[in-house]
Amino acid sequence: MMRTKEEILEEARRRNVRFVRLQFTDVLGILKNVAIPVSQLEKALDNEIMFDGSSIEGYTRIEESDMNLRPDYDTFTVFPWRTQEGASVARLICDVHRPSGEPFVGDPRFVLKRVLEEVKSLGFTAYAGPECEFFLFRLGSDGTPTTHTQDQGGYFDLGPVDLGEDARREIVITLEEMGFEVEASHHEVAEGQHEIDFRYDTALTTADNVATFKYVTRAIARRHGLHATFMPKPLFGVNGSGMHTHLSLFADGENAFYDPKGPYQLSKTALSFIAGLMEHAPGFTAITNPLVNSYKRLVPGYEAPVYVSWSAHNRSAMVRVPASREKGTRVELRSPDPSSNPYLALAVMLKGGLDGVKRGLEPPASVDQNIFEMSPAERREYGIRSLPGSIEAALERLKEDTVVREALGEHVYTHFVRAKELEWDLYRTQISRWELDQYLGIF
Repeated sequence: MMRTKEEILEEARRRNVRFVRLQFTDVLGILKNVAIPVSQLEKALDNEIMFDGSSIEGYTRIEESDMNLRPDYDTFTVFPWRTQEGASVARLICDVHRPSGEPFVGDPRFVLKRVLEEVKSLGFTAYAGPECEFFLFRLGSDGTPTTHTQDQGGYFDLGPVDLGEDARREIVITLEEMGFEVEASHHEVAEGQHEIDFRYDTALTTADNVATFKYVTRAIARRHGLHATFMPKPLFGVNGSGMHTHLSLFADGENAFYDPKGPYQLSKTALSFIAGLMEHAPGFTAITNPLVNSYKRLVPGYEAPVYVSWSAHNRSAMVRVPASREKGTRVELRSPDPSSNPYLALAVMLKGGLDGVKRGLEPPASVDQNIFEMSPAERREYGIRSLPGSIEAALERLKEDTVVREALGEHVYTHFVRAKELEWDLYRTQISRWELDQYLGIF
């Protein structure tokens, strides 16, 4: 869909839009916005809105802080829940440029666009489909989030045990009103945990959709007196939240991962893409799993993948090949979590897979038994490595991976590493409740 300036202005008039949010993300994936009255919409569509980027994580130094927002016309949408007394609020997702007109290299959306240009130069179009999990917790009396769940539901349960069903239903309806094609929604394994899946799309649209999905989910949850969190592991002893991501490449309208005569009906391109994902997974884990808390999900026993492996059959592998073939042929990377910046996460995943395609890498044999039940010796026999066990270890692997660093660009890489090293340093010097309970009365 290629929308025009005139179409957007007409829709804003017809739907009585009063304010427009010009949205973008910082390097950490936090959604930012500049709100303008609708009287300034035409000016925004003409790329004339500036903002101060000096206070945005990963943006510019104060002496070069002016930034230009350039809306992507196709992302114009009205927030269904923000209509009051006939007045509406809309949004546009923007690319960030320098005043000179050059794209800003610190803009995560530009990082993904740059990788997608490489995809295109190789004759492919990249598609992605995420499975976003989240928890719904009660809000405290002061309006702050708690970790108290509002249900006792389990996997695929229905009300009355799934008390989040009404909130989840409204989230789905809202997303559909905003143009999403929602394929499924259900209660997940842990109490208070949910998943909503929307149809795969081109990689840039999918990244935009993930950013929008997280924003909508939080907004609707709050209307129900709940807090939606995409924190990977908010509760001890239960499953964490992942963002399993399905990836495929198409060429000339045909799925480049499908070959009816190949092993498992997978093409050489698919196998090399899998090999690339496996080679670079340790290097891009800091991006796909960016929090200290991410590594409390990536532990054995809770379904999250811990070991670098692939399988055409079992779900304990990091890369799984779902059963669908022909146009539905795809690979599922199961390690990412929903706290990641969707633009950067898709950029590094695709870059890693593409590197495998360009170099003609071959993956090891598909591992069809439960990897969690293997002994360390058996894993060594299969050549199965572990993913990094902490954000500190993941940053070290990122520093060593030139392909992933190239995907990010030096500006984003430098700012991301600096922010995450500070986060790790703050974390490791804290005194936790566990330490006090464990040691204070004994030593």
